[in-house]
Amino acid sequence: MLKEKVAEVLEKVRPMLQRDGGDVELVDVQEDGVVKVRLTGACAGCPMSTMTLKNAIEDTIKKEVPGIKSVEQV
Repeated sequence: MLKEKVAEVLEKVRPMLQRDGGDVELVDVQEDGVVKVRLTGACAGCPMSTMTLKNAIEDTIKKEVPGIKSVEQV
């Protein structure tokens, strides 16, 4: 259930990433509230990817899915 909610939220941020030639892939949602994602395309090698991960992806997920503590890139 939690994984589906996180996937729905990622669909909301995905268009912003795709505009710049990147994307995000959901890898796992752990029981301790840690979400694992993989940035792909232009996002994979972008020097701003850490900011994108924390400021766009993590903030959005944490606001919309209770119980999520952090988002980590794998």
